[in-house]
Amino acid sequence: MKTRIFLLLFTFIFNLMKAQEVKTMTYFQNDTIKLDLDLYLPQKKTNEKTPLILFAFGGGFSGGERTSEKDFGLFMAKNGYAVASISYTLYMKGSDFGCKGTLTEKIKAIQMGVSDMWQATSFLIQHANQYNLDTSKFFISGISAGAEIGFHASFWDYKLMNLYTSNLPENFKYSGFIGGSGAIMDINLITEEKAIPMLLAHGNKDTTVPYSAGSHRSCPTNASGWLILFGSYAVYNQMNDLHKDIELITFCGGGHEFSGYLFHDGKQYVLDFVNDVLKGKKFESHIIIPSKKKDVNSGKYLFCE
Repeated sequence: MKTRIFLLLFTFIFNLMKAQEVKTMTYFQNDTIKLDLDLYLPQKKTNEKTPLILFAFGGGFSGGERTSEKDFGLFMAKNGYAVASISYTLYMKGSDFGCKGTLTEKIKAIQMGVSDMWQATSFLIQHANQYNLDTSKFFISGISAGAEIGFHASFWDYKLMNLYTSNLPENFKYSGFIGGSGAIMDINLITEEKAIPMLLAHGNKDTTVPYSAGSHRSCPTNASGWLILFGSYAVYNQMNDLHKDIELITFCGGGHEFSGYLFHDGKQYVLDFVNDVLKGKKFESHIIIPSKKKDVNSGKYLFCE
């Protein structure tokens, strides 16, 4: 029985992969580093250009693989979207990205990852005609550290923070951001002018990346690696104040284990989000998923009681 189930699952995945096209290519290389991306493309060709979702994996800037969310790439390609899952510089590999680390090194790790994402974006813009991509419909997404890349790539000053020479087009702007348990260092970077539609998911008990405003890894203020971050709930409130499109999924009592939800069990939320953005729909919603844990202290979040 188990063998039969395995064969059926293998056949399903094999047929799904055949229905899409996956290309691996190098988007940046110098004397010390070579960075690749996997581009998932719909097999069905149309006269219309294809919207793209750039994706950055999680792993604390010290680990992780761009192939980790292959199912997400295949799912979106099956539904008419291209996905570029990128490798990026794991600057903290072998170092402490937690409380015993160094603040400047943590910021540098994020800056390098963001610069790599901008490089990948620039590369795909340059090759858009070759892969039939719509450069006016580029979304950005990520999990945990990858979501921190997505936040800062969307709102940092490109000319000031970019570490490389390759340039994005003047006034380039991502069409939307999809983030799992991510955060941004400065909430004031999200302004009325710079705001883009967002779909965020986060556990309100996350001790790694704060759900609201708090310190990264819950570090005390006297720690060398203390870094204040503004998580999904803080961003949700900021976007509400600006009357901008935002959807937040809160896992009451949930921790960092829900960082990959949108790219695993919640893929339909992502598909609906990008469809709604491209249709020009306006939205604001907070989806609250109750905890399955017993005796969960909701703290200051009354909606979790």
